[in-house]
Amino acid sequence: MIVLWFSQPYGPMNVYGYYIGSNPSTSFNPVSTYPRIARNAFLSPFSVVIGDILIQSNVFVGPFVSVRADEGTPFYIGKNSNLQDGVILHGLRDQYVEVNKRKFSIYIGEEVTCAHDSLIHGPCKIENRVFIGFKSIVIHAIIGEGSFISSNVVITNGVKLKPKSFVPPGAYIDTQEKADALTRVPLTSEEFAKEVQRVNQEFPVTYSLYFGKNRCSCGLAF
Repeated sequence: MIVLWFSQPYGPMNVYGYYIGSNPSTSFNPVSTYPRIARNAFLSPFSVVIGDILIQSNVFVGPFVSVRADEGTPFYIGKNSNLQDGVILHGLRDQYVEVNKRKFSIYIGEEVTCAHDSLIHGPCKIENRVFIGFKSIVIHAIIGEGSFISSNVVITNGVKLKPKSFVPPGAYIDTQEKADALTRVPLTSEEFAKEVQRVNQEFPVTYSLYFGKNRCSCGLAF
C-alpha cells in the first residue's frame, strides 16, 4: 500500500509517502503477510515496511528506513524503539533466534536505538535498551540488554554479548572470545544512550501532529 498526503496548505507542496505491503509469495516463503503496526507508531517519509512484521507502540521509523521481511521472517520491534534514517533490517531464510519459545528472524526489544545507517541482519536478537551506533552492522548475533555498540562496528558469526557490554568504535567482534572480553558500558555512553532514547520517544506523537492525523479517504490532510 502506498500512502500519500500533503502536509502544508501554503507554499510548496510536500508529499508525505511511505510503503507498507505484504511480502511477495515465493518458493521459500509462500504466504504473503501484511505488517502489523501500532496506531501510535510513526513511519517517516520514504520508509518501507514489508512482510510479517510486528511494530509495537511508540516506535519511530525514520526516513529511508527499509524493514523487509521477504526472506527471513518474522520480525518484531518492541515499544519505544527507534530506527533512524537509513537503517536496514533484513534476514536470511530458515535461520532464527528464539524468544519465549517463538522463532524470529529479527527480534528487537524495547527502547532500542538503531542509529543512522546501521544494518541489522537476521538471525539476530537485540535485547532491551541497546544502543547500536552509526553505520554499525549486527548480523547473526545476540546483543545483551543495555549494551552499547559504538560507530562503525561489526558484530557477527553467532556471538552473544553479555548485558551491558561496551563495543568500542570500529571493533570487529566475530568470536565469542572477543565478545566475552568486552568491558562494561561507561557512564558517559549510558547517559548518551538514555538521552537519545528520550528525544526519539517524543517523535512519534509530535511528527504525527506535524503531518496531520485527520485525513480524508484520498489520503490528503485536512
